[in-house]
Amino acid sequence: MAAADVTPLPNGLEGDRTRWKYLDKVLDRPGPFTDPDSFVPGNHETLERAKVLVIGAGGLGCEILKNLALSGFKDIHVIDMDTIDVSNLNRQFLFRAADVGKYKAEVAAAFVEKRVKGVKITPYCGKIQDKDEEYYKQFAIIVCGLDSIEARRWINSMLVGMVDGNDPDSLKPLIDGGTEGFKGQARVIFPTMTSCIECQLDMHAPRAAVPLCTLATIPRQPQHCIEWAHIIAWEEERKDITLDTDDPEHITWLFQKALKRAEEFNIPGVTYSMTQGVVKNIIPAIASTNAIVAASCCNEAFKLLTNANPFLGFPGTDNYMMYTGDESVYTYTFEHQKKDDCPVCGEEALARPLEIDPEATLQDFIDSLAERPEAQLKTPSIRTTDKSLYLQSPADLERLTRPNLEKRMKDLTAEGEEMLVTDKAFPTMFKYVVVWKK
Repeated sequence: MAAADVTPLPNGLEGDRTRWKYLDKVLDRPGPFTDPDSFVPGNHETLERAKVLVIGAGGLGCEILKNLALSGFKDIHVIDMDTIDVSNLNRQFLFRAADVGKYKAEVAAAFVEKRVKGVKITPYCGKIQDKDEEYYKQFAIIVCGLDSIEARRWINSMLVGMVDGNDPDSLKPLIDGGTEGFKGQARVIFPTMTSCIECQLDMHAPRAAVPLCTLATIPRQPQHCIEWAHIIAWEEERKDITLDTDDPEHITWLFQKALKRAEEFNIPGVTYSMTQGVVKNIIPAIASTNAIVAASCCNEAFKLLTNANPFLGFPGTDNYMMYTGDESVYTYTFEHQKKDDCPVCGEEALARPLEIDPEATLQDFIDSLAERPEAQLKTPSIRTTDKSLYLQSPADLERLTRPNLEKRMKDLTAEGEEMLVTDKAFPTMFKYVVVWKK
């Protein structure tokens, strides 16, 4: 029986592959949908040598790390800047109570390495923005398990900008998973070749804005107290400091302010994790949805590297899988079309038409950019082809352009004029053509 458990390895040596027998059945023989021109039986080394980056070690990230390690991937890197909170323990199964306060990336990497012998997981505790192109170029595939639309847009823009037509290795497939309650999606993006995250931005509508009068006078929900601390209290007490939603000290200050205000109005429910969620627009997660979406993401990564089966994302085929589990279980795959006027991957960087109320003030217009599904820009700087309307920084230019905030849009620009918008959260410049709202 012992001899039966020993399977020849690809290089002719023998070793104990009992644990990987299920994997060998997929790698060693073609399936009914396998492309005979691209599939190489026994292609174990590709998985073992491929360097994969996982962004996020939270609800989705824990599942993705576990799945990749158990799918034969040996060289995995993971980025996450967050520390473990007690509220994570109900679904982020790589963490224990003793780990509270430690970095997620380090604890998750150590846990998986201990349970799956032979896998190497390299953690980085910090922001994805800390790394440059050379760092991301070393990976074969990048898998995202993020809970932030802003972070997705940043890595998407980075990978699109990396592509060099003369260097095929500069194109890095992006596999993105996302969940919201009982709904989720998995998508595969080939930068510059297929629809990118910016093309699909309008599918992720921003949360509805709360009137300032409600925040200032009669908060009714814990989220209102947090928004008050975020928008009003910070501006009144710390306006000289730029709010960094990734800085624990800043989030703690907002949490304490929101908690005190909630106590004044007898509103229960304000927590540190809720403060993070409201301020960073973090999407809620459910363990079962995470498991399903993460499995889909890792399945696509496995197929991409081994060609064992057709994968999502090949140009001209389905690239987007939607899942919903609130009423039974339902999945649907389709091809999301690439947009020619996409500010990130559009070949000609065409200006998009943007409908604007000519009577609205510039301040009203700036506020609306955060709520528009096609824009979702929270700290925009705006200029036309011949003048600056408003600049968020540096401070001198902000003061110089601040008087424009009270002016009407029709006095600052004209219909048909091109408007250039930048946001410090993204490396991309967004181009719009002014269209007056009738």
